[in-house]
Amino acid sequence: MPPRIGVIAGAGDMPERVIAACRNSGRNPYVIGLRDQADPASFSHPPDAWIRLGQAGRGVELLKSAGAEEVVLVGGVTRPPIRSLRPDAKTARFLVRIGRSYYRDGSILNAIAEALEAEGLRVVAPETFAQSLAAEARLYGDRGPDPAQDADIRRGFEVARALGALDVGQGVIVQQGRVIGVEAAEGTDALIERCAPLLAEGEGGVLVKACKPGQDTRVDLPTIGPRTVANAARAGLAGIAVGAGRALILDAETVGREADAAGLFVVGVEEPE
Repeated sequence: MPPRIGVIAGAGDMPERVIAACRNSGRNPYVIGLRDQADPASFSHPPDAWIRLGQAGRGVELLKSAGAEEVVLVGGVTRPPIRSLRPDAKTARFLVRIGRSYYRDGSILNAIAEALEAEGLRVVAPETFAQSLAAEARLYGDRGPDPAQDADIRRGFEVARALGALDVGQGVIVQQGRVIGVEAAEGTDALIERCAPLLAEGEGGVLVKACKPGQDTRVDLPTIGPRTVANAARAGLAGIAVGAGRALILDAETVGREADAAGLFVVGVEEPE
């Protein structure tokens, strides 16, 4: 039997999909749910344990006791104020080490991965077990971008990289060469909702999701799914583009089908240099 795989699960649909993929690959996942982050109703089987964000030490103990040698970090995490964490000793030492980086968008996730590996646990990417989640360089559905939308996609990647270098966010909406909005702490769904009334008449805008420069691609990859498509259609966007091999797509078949039904495109593209 291969060693157990640990899954630290946050919010959203992704954890359950990765857990199922681990089981299908013959691995026996040991699942730790993050309290006040993961929704208990999102799991087909209850997690093996629950911990708070401030219980890093307890989490490491549980994973090692379960025989886990590898760990997947998956799902959304909202950072509470440090004073509300009630950190255990290991978490307190961790917070001292990362300092102000706790409040930055990506640094905390990189630091968590480094901290787990310092404890002898190897952090692996979700698509290691769920390869179907990785975005490919292709259309998802029948519709593709026209030349003007291709230009907006290139502009979107350019802006997303510039913002990512400042550790701001992973998403940007561009319409006819104009940046309509950029993702910050609110997340992609809120970005789309915020930008809907800002779109000009005529050709709808394009949502671009891209990795940050230097991002640890084992954690927090840009992710879209059927809900993203529904929100984009509701807002009047023309399409969605993600970086091939550097983003995740939940339920790609449904994404393509719903994109066609909504009259918008979803495309994975090789990120321009």
